[in-house]
Parts: sequence; structure tokens; C-alpha cells
Amino acid sequence: MSAPASPARRVLAQTRFEARALLGRSEQVLLALVLPALALVVLAQTDAVELGLAGGPRIDVVAPGVIALAVLATSFTSQTIMTAFDRRAGVLRLLATTPLGPGGLLGGTVGGVLVVQVVQVAVLGGTALALGWQPHLGGVPAALIALVLATAAFTALALLLAGTLRAEAVLGLANLVFVLVAAGGAVLLPADRFPSPLAEIAALLPAGALGEALRSALGTGAFPTQHLGVLAAWALVCSLAARRWFRWF
Repeated sequence: MSAPASPARRVLAQTRFEARALLGRSEQVLLALVLPALALVVLAQTDAVELGLAGGPRIDVVAPGVIALAVLATSFTSQTIMTAFDRRAGVLRLLATTPLGPGGLLGGTVGGVLVVQVVQVAVLGGTALALGWQPHLGGVPAALIALVLATAAFTALALLLAGTLRAEAVLGLANLVFVLVAAGGAVLLPADRFPSPLAEIAALLPAGALGEALRSALGTGAFPTQHLGVLAAWALVCSLAARRWFRWF
């Protein structure tokens, strides 16, 4: 009899499954790539949204914000809805009979989302470069750290909500959170464009911290220690909460 798969192999298998599921659905490709790319072009090339810039190219603010918003859409909104309806349909009940466990499901889901986000960053980053974006290369390592931490935080929060609430409630909540964050969460626009105390609150939320971290790292090359700390704290707390309260059915 063959030996059981190691935990790492189980997580890797779940990672491949999650990545194929995300990239194999047309609505997910639309949400993850097409709509962010259109938003990038429109916001960078027109004055449809007032950015409040005191000089400087619009693309320097728009590109990091759109990348952050795309990360949020894939790792939180899509995952929350997909997992909630998989739970209602009984798919997670079947996974509960495997050795994967909540920790393995979380690890595989984060891995699958990261695979998709490599594609997202390549497409959106390439589009932004074609539009004249000149990111600070010294800030790329910090930006990558921010993306990984944000993905872990958003995905863990998605599994927490999808594993504790009804699918119908999750559908409305996930879309509402996405709209509110996109409108006033310091993702597309810097936090200092918002009045106090909204600016301070937005920077302490994972979406705002990601937007600020990417703009700081890729705009000036600075290492966004505070924003990375916020993302790390959210990733840890949400991961522990998801492992504790996630329900398979």
C-alpha cells in the first residue's frame, strides 16, 4: 500500500486545483484581468476621476491602486463567493473527509490565488509600463512582500466569512465590501486624499495598507514598514480565526 501524501504535497495539489478553478472561469478572468485593465487605462488616460494630484503623471498613482484592487477582487471577493457556494453545494463536505484540513485548505487557496496574481501583476504591470509608468525598482521586493501578506490576509478573511455565514449573505457582503473599499478604502487613492479620521482608519485596514504600501514602495522606493506590519497582523489574526471557526458544512 502506498504511503499517504505529505502535507506539502496535499497543499500543492490544492494550489493547482484552486489556480485552475480561478483561471478556468470566464467570469473570474473578467473580474481578475479584463475589468482592472480597463480601469487602469481609463483612470490613467482620462480625468474621469479626480485624483487631486499636485503635478506628476496620473499613472504613478493609478497603477499601484489598480493592482491592489485586483488583488482584493481575486483573493477576497472571488474566494468568498466561490467558497460559500461550494460549501452550500456540499463540495467542502467532501473535502472534509480528506486529510487536507482547514489549514491545508487555507494554504492551498492562498497558493492558488498567488498563482493567479502572478498573471495579474504581469498583465496589469505590463499595461501600466506601456502607458508610461516608471516604478522605482528598488521598491519591488517590498511590494512583493506586501502582495503576499495581503493575499494571505484577504484569503483567510474570505474563508472565515464563507465558512461561517450563509451563501446568500456572503454574496451580498462580499460585493458590498468590495464597492465600499474601492470607493473609500485608500486603495485607488492615497489615504491623505481622505479627511481625518477616515484616512487613519483606512490605512489600518488591509486594503488601505496594501494600496499605501504599493504606492510607497513603487513610487519612492521606501520600505513601508508600518503598512507591512498592518498587513502581517491582519494575515496572522485572520488565519488563526479561519482555522478556528471555519466550518465545512
